[in-house]
Amino acid sequence: MTVQLLRRKFTVEQYHKMIESGILTADDRVELIRGEIIEMSPIGTKHAACVKCLNKLLSTKLRDRVLIAIQDPVELDNNSQPQPDVALLKPRDDFYATAHPQPQDIFLLIEVADSTIEYDREQKIPLYAQANIIEVWLVDINEQIIEVYQQPTPAGYQIVQKFTSGQNLSITAFPDVNITVNEILGH
Repeated sequence: MTVQLLRRKFTVEQYHKMIESGILTADDRVELIRGEIIEMSPIGTKHAACVKCLNKLLSTKLRDRVLIAIQDPVELDNNSQPQPDVALLKPRDDFYATAHPQPQDIFLLIEVADSTIEYDREQKIPLYAQANIIEVWLVDINEQIIEVYQQPTPAGYQIVQKFTSGQNLSITAFPDVNITVNEILGH
């Protein structure tokens, strides 16, 4: 006899109540993906360095045109609140004090990956496409490439490009800003 395991799915509201009540704490490195609470991988030194590099680079190039969120939650829908490594957000006077950013607030999400590359490609990026995030970058530290995902549809991104050392890329929302792969990877 086969036993079917039942999974309990959570809403963003229930997830927030778990945080407020202390069931989940600031020390818990978790995110809500499609109603499931997922433990995030530990951040290694190369990953952390790349995120710091992106923060400095994007701050310098974009200045006051965006708010930069580092490993902060974004609320995609009622069942998903991931914490991308970098989010470029529309500026708001309250700095999102009253609510987490939602898809319409997001110019670009960036995931930096070494050990989580397959999870990011197969789970998070399709989730971002379904939420209509206009652009996502996946920085693959191991392969030293940047995958750029654009034109979201419910089935995924229509345009996927790979950029390697020496190549330039730009952000869809800011085509006047050129960034090199080498700048992102700290070369």
